[in-house]
Amino acid sequence: MITGGLFALIAAPALPVSIPFVFYMLFWITLASSFNIIYGYVGYLPFGYVMFYGIGTYVTAVLWSRLHVPMPVAILAAGAAGGLASLLFAPTLRLKGIYFAIVNFCCAMVLRIVVSNLPSQWAGGSFGITLSKAYKPLVGYYFMLVLMAITVAISFYLSRARLGIALRCIRDDEAAAETLGINVPRCRLKAWILAAVLPALAGGIEAWYTAIVDPDTSFNLMITTKAIVYSMFGGLGTVTGPVLGAVCLYSVDDFIWSRFPVLNLMVLGVLIILLMLFLPRGIVGSAFQRWPVLRQIVK
Repeated sequence: MITGGLFALIAAPALPVSIPFVFYMLFWITLASSFNIIYGYVGYLPFGYVMFYGIGTYVTAVLWSRLHVPMPVAILAAGAAGGLASLLFAPTLRLKGIYFAIVNFCCAMVLRIVVSNLPSQWAGGSFGITLSKAYKPLVGYYFMLVLMAITVAISFYLSRARLGIALRCIRDDEAAAETLGINVPRCRLKAWILAAVLPALAGGIEAWYTAIVDPDTSFNLMITTKAIVYSMFGGLGTVTGPVLGAVCLYSVDDFIWSRFPVLNLMVLGVLIILLMLFLPRGIVGSAFQRWPVLRQIVK
């Protein structure tokens, strides 16, 4: 089934389907799954998660347009920049709960202001940077497909590896995890770096796909909001949950946006309320709670 799905995604450009729709579905699966690494596995809620995506878009755009770096290399550099940013903000991991969420949100806002005020000959100011000469949506589509597959593979690896078990122990009881001999700061930092590099790469590929970058879009908090809602809807701490959540909710979101654009945010708000009231564990998490045997079949 997984192999068949991958073949269908590879052949999608030759099929009568909307490539932008499939591209953004892959994009949201990537963001929801990478967000799941730091929140679903470790329990840290980064409200400013969009900053890694924003770093990826700007590093890619600046390297390609100002320094004439080949686009694939610029995207890899964007991922490295996301990793460096995660190390820069790593001291905030000493905070917990709402304190970490607020500080992370503030970091994203500060970064947005810094980028907006960079010299326009470098970052394009409030108008951003146009990448029209690099516009190759089909190549961008396949790059996003590869990144999505890598992200889901990493999530699957964490569901089985000792690192994933250690991360879940930290999430459930940090003091007990330390007592068991788990190096909490090191394990937490590994998850934090992974959760930063993947959205930075996604941001770089998306900048290539759309061929335009600007501060309002690159640091839009709706990126964080949707990553949270999509991963929670499917089920945090699972492999299939964020994938299922992104596929279901992005399809609904796209349908509403194309027909009732004014109602888009209202429907998203209603979905969040219903999700919190009736499915706080998400679809997969609720299924695991009701039928525990599914844990042996579905990750």
